[in-house]
Amino acid sequence: MSAMNVVKKQGPGRGIEITTDAIPEPAPGEVLIKVNIAGICGTDLHIYRWDAWAESRVKPPLIIGHEFIGTIYALGKNVKHLRIGQRVSAEGHITCGHCKYCRNGQGHICKDVKILGVDRNGCFAEFVCVPAENVWPVHPDIPDFYGALFDPLGNAMHTVMAQPVSMKNVLITGAGSIGLFAIPIAKESGAKKVIVVEPNPFKREIALKVGADHVLDFYDSDIRRKILDYTDGLGPDVFLEMSGNGQSLRLGLELLSNGGEVSLLGIPPREVELNLAEQIIFKGITIRGITGRRMFETWYQCESFLLKNGKVIDPIITHVLDFEDVEKGFMEMEANKAIKVLLKVSK
Repeated sequence: MSAMNVVKKQGPGRGIEITTDAIPEPAPGEVLIKVNIAGICGTDLHIYRWDAWAESRVKPPLIIGHEFIGTIYALGKNVKHLRIGQRVSAEGHITCGHCKYCRNGQGHICKDVKILGVDRNGCFAEFVCVPAENVWPVHPDIPDFYGALFDPLGNAMHTVMAQPVSMKNVLITGAGSIGLFAIPIAKESGAKKVIVVEPNPFKREIALKVGADHVLDFYDSDIRRKILDYTDGLGPDVFLEMSGNGQSLRLGLELLSNGGEVSLLGIPPREVELNLAEQIIFKGITIRGITGRRMFETWYQCESFLLKNGKVIDPIITHVLDFEDVEKGFMEMEANKAIKVLLKVSK
């Protein structure tokens, strides 16, 4: 074979194209992976829509996608610890390996990071090349449909595990796939109650299925009183913001208990105005920004979670489509009729 089927962003503007491209050859220190299952991420939807973020960041033509599982097909020179035929996923943040952050164990905030499917060709293809150090061998007891989700599950894991949640009331705003993954992770980590705020009824229903104790519509006129009632009048101890919505951020900060902790994963589309004095400083709140996954601490945590609790995430996987139906997946996500869409790339 010399050509492969791919999903490519050919140029500026809305949409993607199913086409063919040359099968890449692994450079020294890289591996070539035959992709089995790939997942559509919110980042891919941004690129599909060609919004302001995509326009400023992505340089077409580009094969998109960064969530996947597959098998190693070929090894580049000097790759010693992996083998052909091994079932693997991969960390999509490709770091420089030598900056201050990489050298002190914080590669997820590398100053020269390149992201698979954003800055270099990704996994919406029959084959993808990645650096060997990014490859994650998938445990044989983890099915493909779960193994393809280490990346988004890892975002949720990083957000939840950034602060203690055991025996604490946790508020999550935003029930997209990562917000939904965070629910069973928080429960498994010992959270007392998990309260979810989400305007979409389809997503609220799934939040209950995966273990949320209370699920509220953001536009419920009585939302503040209900959250305070659920938390003995004190407000939640931990606030996980997953939506990127400025109003949700302000709501969570307003209700968070004194001395509470906040982890922010959702990315606002524009600047957000906050009352720093009243909502943060005088309340003694700790705020953390979360990006990506801690490499590779988060991956080990996700492996343990999937081995013990994998089936709990089944309701979040709403669609499994053939590769050629990829555009249907984007349309369903855009219409809020799908959460996590998986694509069967290789048959």
